Amino acid sequence: MAEEKTQKKVKKAAVRKTISQRVTEKGALQQARRNVYVLNVLPDATKKSIAHALKKEHKITPLKIRLLRIPTKKVFYRGKPGVKGGGKKAYVYLKKGDTLAI
Repeated sequence: MAEEKTQKKVKKAAVRKTISQRVTEKGALQQARRNVYVLNVLPDATKKSIAHALKKEHKITPLKIRLLRIPTKKVFYRGKPGVKGGGKKAYVYLKKGDTLAI
C-alpha cells in the first residue's frame, strides 16, 4: 500500500517537473534534422514516466526515449571549491510532423 502511494507521488512529480527543454546548439540541429528533442528531466525519472508526461501534457507519443546521466563536476569559483550538480537528460524521438512546444 505504501509503495503504491510512493509510486503515484513519483509519477505526479514526474509529470509536473519532468519536462524542460535543454537549449544547446547540438540540440537545435537534432531538432531540425531528425525531430529529436533534448530535455532536462528529474534524476529519478524513467522512460515510462517521461512518455506518460508527454502524453498527458502535450498529447504526443514518442517513438523512442534515450536517457543520459550528467555527472557532477568539481569547480573552483571565487577562490572556493564547489560542486556543480549533475542531473539527467533525455533525447525524445518523435514522428515526422509532431512537434513539442515547451
